[in-house]
Parts: sequence; C-alpha cells; structure tokens
Amino acid sequence: MTTSTTSTLSNSVRVRQLEAYEKGAMRRRLYDQFAVPVDNNSDMFRSTSIVYEFLNNFDPAVDEISDINDVTPEGLTDATASFTTTSRVKVHRFSEKLSLTNFTKYESGAFEKIGDNMMESVDLLAQAKALQGELIYRGAARASLDAGTAGHRLTDATMSIAASRLEDMHCPQMEDDGSGATWIALMSGAPYYDLRVGGNIVSIATYQRPGIILNKELGRFGAFRIVASSWAKTFGAAGADNATNVATTLNGAVLKGAKTIVTAGDVSASIAAGRVWTIGTEETANTHYPDNELVVVTAASTTTLTIAGTGDNGGLRYNHDTGVAVRNADSVYPVVLGYPGSLVKAYSGEIGEYGQVSEIEKDGEADTFRKIWWKFYGGYGRIVETHMLRMEVASSWDA
Repeated sequence: MTTSTTSTLSNSVRVRQLEAYEKGAMRRRLYDQFAVPVDNNSDMFRSTSIVYEFLNNFDPAVDEISDINDVTPEGLTDATASFTTTSRVKVHRFSEKLSLTNFTKYESGAFEKIGDNMMESVDLLAQAKALQGELIYRGAARASLDAGTAGHRLTDATMSIAASRLEDMHCPQMEDDGSGATWIALMSGAPYYDLRVGGNIVSIATYQRPGIILNKELGRFGAFRIVASSWAKTFGAAGADNATNVATTLNGAVLKGAKTIVTAGDVSASIAAGRVWTIGTEETANTHYPDNELVVVTAASTTTLTIAGTGDNGGLRYNHDTGVAVRNADSVYPVVLGYPGSLVKAYSGEIGEYGQVSEIEKDGEADTFRKIWWKFYGGYGRIVETHMLRMEVASSWDA
C-alpha cells in the first residue's frame, strides 16, 4: 500500500502555503496605487539608477504663414529624470519539532505573515516617495499644526484649494465611468472624519444625503475619489504640543506584544492629555520611521504605563530600544493627492511585482530547522514633482 505523505504531496502543500502567502501579500497596498510600472527587463537592473525620458512641448504657434519666407522648423527637446531601485528580504526560521507538532496551523500562518510583511515592506517604498517633495499645502509648519485650531484641519475649503493647485500644475487626472475626471485622495480616518462632518458637507447630509454622515458614504468630494484607511501614514506627535506636555523616553527596551512600558520620567499626571501617544522619533521634513507607532494609554502608575496598541494581541506592534521617544503631542495627518502615474515603479521581471517566496527549506547541520523567505528587487520614483500634492493637517480627533 502506498502512503501519501507531505513528501509525495509536496505540490499540494506548497499550493496551500502559497495561497496563504498571497492572502497576506494582497492586503491593503495603499501608496502603490499611485504608481504605474515602467518597462521591466533584466537590463534595467544592471544599474541601481533607472532613467526616465520626457519630450518637452513645442512653443505655441503665434506667427502667420509668410507669403515670402519659408517656415523655420522647430525641433523637439527632451529631458530626463531618474530614480533608484533597491532590494528587500525577510527570512523566517523555525524548528522541525515545531513543524511536526503544529504543522498546518503554524506553517500556513507563517506564510500568511511573511506575505503580509512583503506587502507592507514594499508599500513603504512607495509611501516614502509619496510623502516626499516640496509641493505641500498646510495651515502652519508641521510642528505647529494644532488639533484645536479649525484652520489646521481638513475641510471642504482646503480640498477645493488643493484641486485648484493641481489644476494650475496641469496634474493629469483619471478618466472614469462618465462622472468626470478625478484624482485620488488618500488619507487616514482622522482627516476623513473632519471632512465628512464639517462645512458644507453637513448641510448636504442634512438636506439631501444623510448616508454621508450615518453610513460614512462620502466616497468622493469634487474631483477627488477618497481612499480612507487606518493604514495610511500618520506623523505621530509631530504637531503642536499639548498643554500637559509629555516628552520623555523609554527606560528600557520593550518587545512587540508588550502591554506595559516604563518611561524615564513620571508622566502619570498626563494620562488624560493626548488621544494617542507616539512611541518613536518625531518625523520632520522628509524623514519617515516605519516602526513609529501610536498607542492609547489606559492606566499609569508613576513611570509604568499600561497601553493598548495595534499588535495582534492588542499590545505593541514593534520592538523598541531603550531611549526611544515617548510623546503626546498632536499628530499630523498627510493627505496624498494624485493619480495612477504620480509615481513610477520598477521591479525585476524574474522576481516579480509581489516578490518571490520560497518553499519550506531544510536548514541546520541535521536538517532540524525549517525556513521560508521572500525577496524583492525594485523601487519607486517621483518623476514629476507637480503630479502629486501633499496636504498636512491636524484633526479634531486629537483636540
């Protein structure tokens, strides 16, 4: 009698795990939606810099055709811009014993987690480009944006100003289903809330479309199709300080999943100040720290804080070292405005847009370990500065 094993059914096992990987890899890719691929071939990756070419426009014709002299031909001129590619990889190693004692649940879960990590890591490359640039609109300098100041929040008026600026810069739009050309407006839930419940939108909801408020149906405003996601970037504690200000540090390293942290100073008197606190370095100018995270402080005893975070267990999502900043200042919420083409992307055709994932590989002197990995070669570029606008706002949520 022939016995079916994981060896004889290796293809079935691999397909099941690839489905788990793809489940993670296809989640919430946000900033990538602003990007279109350039032609991908192996020759592009002989250099880390990819050159993007443009043809400049002709000057307008303003002269009449002469009866005597021939016209003067005008040649086209070109211009170039470039962006760099990079690489990313993540390897996970686990014991054979764990695999044997908890095979299906652990390995499929690990593949899903590593796919999710690939998605997040690659989209961070797009996010970094989308949040750079000098085409910015905000009510004050980032560090001065105040949740308690109405003029520092996202409103229908600021959205209209942003649309005018994009039109002035001749930023291309998406042609859609006949309802008019649009741009994408990507933001987190905090500025979306302010937009939905403020200004003229409330009047429209009151007299025409109550679903805007009751069912959160504001999916479009003017020329913008709104994408609101809790995974959109927040510059935590980058705005104005609270009246009861906290600017301390961690007094010891903490691991992901932790639900308590210890600070260098006593901040128990400030527990009510700040809707969320930020663990991580303040983000200024074009600096971005992907392991910054927002937490809610639920209890405090001198320097020991009980927190609720976005980790899978309700604790911290990332590891943090001793000395990392802990602050309760107002957060700043970037709103990215553009179209699919505001960014360009390139990736290795051999590895693919969604990275390459391994099968389960044996590892160790006696094959007592297993490992899986993903890798990616590629990058994103911001080629035309005027094809993307970033607004930075505070939110009444933090007031």
